[in-house]
Amino acid sequence: MINRFAYTSMTGATASTQQLAVTSNNLANALTPGFREVISAFRAVPLKGDGEPFTGNGADTRVFSVETTPGSNFTSGAIQTTGNPLDIAIKGDGMFAVRRPDGKEAYTRAGKFMVNDQGILSVGRDVPVVGASGSITIPTGSIMQIAEDGSIYTQIPGTQYLNQVGKLKLVNPNTNNLVRGEDGLFDLPGEQATSDPGVKVVQGAIEMSNVNTALAMVQMIDQSRLFDLNTRSITFADQNARSATTLLSLSRS
Repeated sequence: MINRFAYTSMTGATASTQQLAVTSNNLANALTPGFREVISAFRAVPLKGDGEPFTGNGADTRVFSVETTPGSNFTSGAIQTTGNPLDIAIKGDGMFAVRRPDGKEAYTRAGKFMVNDQGILSVGRDVPVVGASGSITIPTGSIMQIAEDGSIYTQIPGTQYLNQVGKLKLVNPNTNNLVRGEDGLFDLPGEQATSDPGVKVVQGAIEMSNVNTALAMVQMIDQSRLFDLNTRSITFADQNARSATTLLSLSRS
């Protein structure tokens, strides 16, 4: 006879392992600018009469633990002043638009920009920042100033004139529709977000990760204990099955 108690404990142990992986990833990105905490979610599925979920008669005392769609915590992180003109933070809601190497537009809160070898404003060597009219090129040796609305001006040292070289595409999509990609950037499946004039930025500062490190450490302890509890339950189930087998063999002899 299949010991369904062991199977339900196995799903619990698997869920704890997955939660530990998510929490570890959050902790690893606690100092990553603009990082949004990953939220793991699980639901209980009643164990049915034939040992499979969703079929047969219900068993209220035993359930499988099944992972549901993971989400993200979009609460704002702390803004840290750096004085670096290439560091930009969004005040309140909103996101920067960037372009992946495959040409697709994505969104992020990470405003630690750089100027690549071609002079293009980027969040990574191959991930340019999207402007209102395409990529934004910063002249070599110029001083960059960014207005609250995302307009970018440059000034050649020794001159008094400011030249507008572009404007950041600032968006404010519905966070419920955003999907996190493997590279940490967010996608808006099937569409592109439109510019939102209500999104404001501040130059010389970056937004830090919104991961609560103390809470994440507590979660890791709880998840480790849950894993240990479930693995012990599997051991007890195996011991009970062996004892039952021994008793049955004795009763037949």
